[in-house]
Amino acid sequence: MTAAPLLLAVDQGTSATKALLIDDAGSVVGSASAPLSTAHPRPGWVEQSAEEIWQSVTRAIETCLIGHDPRRVAAVGVSSQRESCLLWERSGGQPLGPVLGWQDRRTASACAELLAEGLGPAVRTITGLPLDPMFSALKAQWLLDTYDPDRTRARRGELCLGTVDSWLLWRLSGQAAHVIEVGNASRTQLLDVRTRDWDGGLLGVFGVPSETLPRIIPSTGPFPALRGLSALPDGTPVGAVLGDSHAALFGHGVLAPGSVKVTYGTGSSVMGLITSPAAAAQSPLCLTVAWDDGSPAYALEGNIRSSGATLRWLAGLLGTGEAELAARAAPDSGGVHLVPAFGGLGAPWWDNEATGLISGLTFAAGLPELARAALESIAFQVEDVVAGLDAPGAPITTLLADGGPSDNRTLMQLQADVSGRVLRRPRARDMSALGAAHLAGCSLGMFTKEHLSELARKEDVYRPEWSSDERAHRLDAWHEAVARTRTATAAPQGTARPS
Repeated sequence: MTAAPLLLAVDQGTSATKALLIDDAGSVVGSASAPLSTAHPRPGWVEQSAEEIWQSVTRAIETCLIGHDPRRVAAVGVSSQRESCLLWERSGGQPLGPVLGWQDRRTASACAELLAEGLGPAVRTITGLPLDPMFSALKAQWLLDTYDPDRTRARRGELCLGTVDSWLLWRLSGQAAHVIEVGNASRTQLLDVRTRDWDGGLLGVFGVPSETLPRIIPSTGPFPALRGLSALPDGTPVGAVLGDSHAALFGHGVLAPGSVKVTYGTGSSVMGLITSPAAAAQSPLCLTVAWDDGSPAYALEGNIRSSGATLRWLAGLLGTGEAELAARAAPDSGGVHLVPAFGGLGAPWWDNEATGLISGLTFAAGLPELARAALESIAFQVEDVVAGLDAPGAPITTLLADGGPSDNRTLMQLQADVSGRVLRRPRARDMSALGAAHLAGCSLGMFTKEHLSELARKEDVYRPEWSSDERAHRLDAWHEAVARTRTATAAPQGTARPS
């Protein structure tokens, strides 16, 4: 008898690359992880090595397949960090400079200049995204300014510009194709989110020649097959590619509006599907392509710049570990608030000039209160974004949690209390990898979306315990603390198309 097929999922994240092996019943039968380093050569700069990212992918795949016949792998699914951007030579594939991470803020001054010129509303209308250094366009401009300032090589097609999924697909295919998945492309701030094609006007604004950009492909391909990878046979297909947050949403089985996925990590992503791009009108959140498996699915998303990173920072400052810090958190912060605007504030504020602060300190405050305030900052930020997803007549009633910090039971109960909504945390981990595998399985006919949405998922359920009055009082106090961090001139970027 022929052995049942397997699916290999590769989740390339900021701190590690994970690989999962999934059988035809959807069960995980193998896993591996390879860590990654991040450099901060200057304040606000966040860099990674393209070669180290690739090596972490090959190590994770090789380790995951130990004890399994690689010929059983029917397809590979890929999820990746999204807005991070890199530049490499088309001939030979040599990276030019570092990968500029999604947290990188070196382009903040360039962003401020464009906002001062009044380009924010037009950019938001076209791309669905506020003009912000987090997205890839300004990073692309910086890379080209640094390594091809007159754009000669870019216009000749000698350079490839792309996000991490583009880089991985380039390497996985043996440098056969320069392509990008549409959901990742929608995070570049160079894509018209409604036509799902590169926007010529924005390419001009950011100085990005079209000759250096990848070809846009739906989430289920067709992608170039694997070639030259020692762990897998040449010709192994890539069945699906997704941005990591998009993959987590699919992994939770969210196929229609109503539930919201919260991925807790270094930062956090809050995402929910919407019926059409028109549903994003006047929202403070980002309109993005969740995936395209024959027809595009759209989502609203809010990105929080510092969640797990806040705990890491405070633990380092106090000379303790993150787990110990969380364990020592007090039941109440005693009026202390920590607003982690280390590089400004993301959704729904989009204030690049906001500065972090700790407020409400008294002599009674100590490490337990600071630790509690750090945890509360995560829950409050998430709720501020979830509130932006509430729609009249269709309120958000359920949060679906994943990511490393979701292991913290105190944080999960706090999130339910702050939000006033039921929170469900699947016991299965690595939702981004699972989502990539599930969509790859759908592309092969191994699964259907209906089957995946009906899968019984073991989960922990947290129900809100605060009264509505207590919730309102605590949110008001949080918003007072946020207001102290913000610049007087900051204002939300508009969404109307200029005349």
